[in-house]
Amino acid sequence: MNEEFYTLKEAMLYSQRIGQLSKALWKAVEKDWQNWIKPYDLNINEHHILWISYHLEGATISDIAKFGVMHVSTAFNFSKKLEERGLLSFSKRDTDKRNTYVNVTPEGKELLERMYENYHDTTHSVIEGSIPIKEIYGKFPDFMEVTAVIRNIYGDDFMDIFEKSLQNIDNSTKPKSK
Repeated sequence: MNEEFYTLKEAMLYSQRIGQLSKALWKAVEKDWQNWIKPYDLNINEHHILWISYHLEGATISDIAKFGVMHVSTAFNFSKKLEERGLLSFSKRDTDKRNTYVNVTPEGKELLERMYENYHDTTHSVIEGSIPIKEIYGKFPDFMEVTAVIRNIYGDDFMDIFEKSLQNIDNSTKPKSK
């Protein structure tokens, strides 16, 4: 650590600021997310796993855990529940018997596409809270500094997968606008 570049007070203030802001933002995101997925009988972990599996196309449980920022056992247990519902399937590869690969079934893909189409059927406080910024700058905040911090914590692989998933959404069928 390069402690000569900051004081203890600066570090504590920064940690408190990012902690409080992150918690407040997560609470709003969590509420919006839960309201969006509630009609589909999914919880946040299940939806996140389904979403990651869809965008990574044949991800391992370890990939899902890493990108989903969850423990491997959490990724596996919720993936099993999705498999029981017919939304995911598990497989092994002839060249790799150690890893379990997760694929979205046609039913899982159809569910995700329906969810995208119905995105605006629920309120999204984070979107509403960001609209004044979009009105001023012509775009939603891109969080460049936060993205840099996350890249430094989780690495380039994490950010590459993140960017790929956003590109997949952008290239796929567009959700209806509000």
